[in-house]
Amino acid sequence: MPEHLDLNLLRVFDALLQERSVTGASEQLHLSIPATSRALGRLRRAMSDPILVRAGRGMAPTPFALRTAPRVRSLLDEASALITADRAISIAELQRAFTIRINDGVAATLATTAVEATAAAAPGVTLRFVTEGTESTEALRDGSVDLDIGVGDVTTPDLRTAPLYRERMVGIVRADSPLGRRRRPTLRQLCQHPHVSASRRGRDRGPLDEALTAAGLERRVAAVVPTLAVAMLLVSTSHYVGLVPQRLAEQYGQALGLRWFPIPAELPALDVRLCWHARLDADPAQRWLRDTVRAALD
Repeated sequence: MPEHLDLNLLRVFDALLQERSVTGASEQLHLSIPATSRALGRLRRAMSDPILVRAGRGMAPTPFALRTAPRVRSLLDEASALITADRAISIAELQRAFTIRINDGVAATLATTAVEATAAAAPGVTLRFVTEGTESTEALRDGSVDLDIGVGDVTTPDLRTAPLYRERMVGIVRADSPLGRRRRPTLRQLCQHPHVSASRRGRDRGPLDEALTAAGLERRVAAVVPTLAVAMLLVSTSHYVGLVPQRLAEQYGQALGLRWFPIPAELPALDVRLCWHARLDADPAQRWLRDTVRAALD
């Protein structure tokens, strides 16, 4: 007779896939190691799959387990929302991990305050920040990502969004560079110095190039790096010009010996927004996290 797959077993499955360890899962679930090991045995029988297999000194999930994990995460989230809907929860006693997809420019200015605010109110909560990849909405649907913080329009009806703030790109240079001594460099002056472009897709052109072309100018991009943080470090040790979000420049520019200035062109503003799936709209824990992230920006 096949094993019965109840909600508690699914919680064990979720913890095992997060921790990749029976010991780690037992600590997360506050179970004994033998009890967690027995639960893994039940999962293997119920799912007809090893779930975790030995890989060197650790354990690795099977392809089936990796495919199944997001669906299990989604089911657990829905169950949690159903049970806790319209009920008060104790944030101080909350034990939960939230996965937040975010780009490095926003993460650098938001993550610290969000983590501090979360830890102060809910020490049992873990915020897991992951970098942007394909930005697929499926990650929000299947539960592998709880919140998405970024730019761009979301038109899918099963997703919810809330604006966080409007951002603009500014120029950065080393404070002691020739360009750094000018308060508001012109476009022509910007083109007299090599530029570094931050693009995880390796692009060396953007809205600034369109503005330069309209003005009959062209810049030389000497380097393309994958993140804004690397761009700032490169500019801090060279005479390159970089473009970064204003909040990032304000928060870290002085410490890196940089000066920032507005770009004398109509570059599009960036509307940073929070995005989540509709099934978690009423989940008290998720709603608290969304409110905490927004409050961290005040």
